[in-house]
Amino acid sequence: MSFKRASGILLHPTSLPGPDGIGDLGPEAYRWIDFLYEAKCHLWQVLPLGPTGYGDSPYQCFSAFAGNPYLISPTLLLDQDLLTRFDLIDRPDFPANKVDFGPVINWKLTLLDRAFNNFKNGNFPELQKAYSSFCNLNADWLDDFALFIAIKESQGGVSWDNWPENLRSHKVETLNSFKQMNSDAIEKHKFRQFLFYNQWSNLHKYANSKEIQVIGDIPIFIAFDSADVWANPELFYLDDSGKPTVVAGVPPDYFSPTGQLWGNPLYRWDAHQKENYAWWVKRFKSVLSTVDIVRLDHFRGFAGYWEIPAGMPTAEIGRWAKGPGQPFFDSIKSQLGTLPIIAEDLGEITPDVIKLRDDNNLPGMKILQFAFSATAADPFLPHNYPKNCVAYTGTHDNDTSVGWYNSAPEKERDFYRRYLSRSGEDISWDLIRGIWSSVAMFSLCPLQDLLSLGTDARMNYPGKPSGNWGWRFLPDQIQPYLVLRLKEINSLYSRD
Repeated sequence: MSFKRASGILLHPTSLPGPDGIGDLGPEAYRWIDFLYEAKCHLWQVLPLGPTGYGDSPYQCFSAFAGNPYLISPTLLLDQDLLTRFDLIDRPDFPANKVDFGPVINWKLTLLDRAFNNFKNGNFPELQKAYSSFCNLNADWLDDFALFIAIKESQGGVSWDNWPENLRSHKVETLNSFKQMNSDAIEKHKFRQFLFYNQWSNLHKYANSKEIQVIGDIPIFIAFDSADVWANPELFYLDDSGKPTVVAGVPPDYFSPTGQLWGNPLYRWDAHQKENYAWWVKRFKSVLSTVDIVRLDHFRGFAGYWEIPAGMPTAEIGRWAKGPGQPFFDSIKSQLGTLPIIAEDLGEITPDVIKLRDDNNLPGMKILQFAFSATAADPFLPHNYPKNCVAYTGTHDNDTSVGWYNSAPEKERDFYRRYLSRSGEDISWDLIRGIWSSVAMFSLCPLQDLLSLGTDARMNYPGKPSGNWGWRFLPDQIQPYLVLRLKEINSLYSRD
């Protein structure tokens, strides 16, 4: 699939301003799209939009299909009469510049429970009709997810492999009994999904009406403690008690002497192939019904992945295993056609990964922060970019550009200054200009770089288990001059 030359900003909705402790899909999200439109940006990139679990990470979700209920806007529920002003009077005093996840989750779930009760006890014929339609259309994942979360709540939130055996192993009689006794709890979670998808769909349509495409994210691996693994154990390497036998990660490298132990369960690719990759087809369909373009995270795992025996303390002991390769993409294309995919091809990339990417004509990623530690032949330097790539100043996993420059070795800082012919006084915008002026099809930067913020605005530290994903911007940080500056650079480099 060919893309038009364009630019955009990486910003997860949790980072938007708003009164409820976390960014959501309400008025500030619409203002954000207006900003992009005025600045002549045509792309908005988000992180995975699923219901977050361990460490509040959007890359560890309770479902590959469900939406994050914490993103539901109370303001929009107020407009629908699902909440009243009285429901909001006990709102806590949240910090404006970060997400304090514990109190925020308690508050959001309290509000969602109130909205559900108001829905059940009120007169909402049109909404009821839309809700019933949503449940019917999405039953193939929604029923499992709502049941999974309801059981999880009844078990004190523990991982599903610690549930009683009959619940863990899908004993039909036990599950039917649970459904009868907990129908309200199950319904509550279906209703939350309805609210999320209703709000997101409206926001997505608004973005498209402003000629803005949304870039979403599919992590290759999914969380073990998820409805998907619980409901489809035959598709993963699990033992008889439901625990993983091997897990995902990456081996030791220059950045990490012990590698990265992610701990996600690994796919039985042979089982997926026998089903003609039905679960993956469903996953692609689901995500592409909510976004326009997909970044396929850890693309190299489709060629080969690092398999670590379960129980290892680090990722040092493991082996390379063969991924599904070209037959996977052939099957997906035969069922869904050519898809708008960006391949996240960072890290240790081998010839088979490059071949898989190029044989499918997928744009890879270039990170300008990575470009200044070697020579002029470095593939991350703009003069080496192919046209079919997506260039970033940095991503959610990197330091901000100002933070990178402040901590980089002087040799790298000197190379950057000489290469871009700049003094280092405006580092973020130097890097923005560097990728915007390149031949790269898409150029993107995190909002933190647009605002020239330092390390304290960093979104994620890979390998750090907690304290991530909390950064938020303040409304007054988006000033009129920023629109003019971004509009000018989009015009200068034909990205408008």
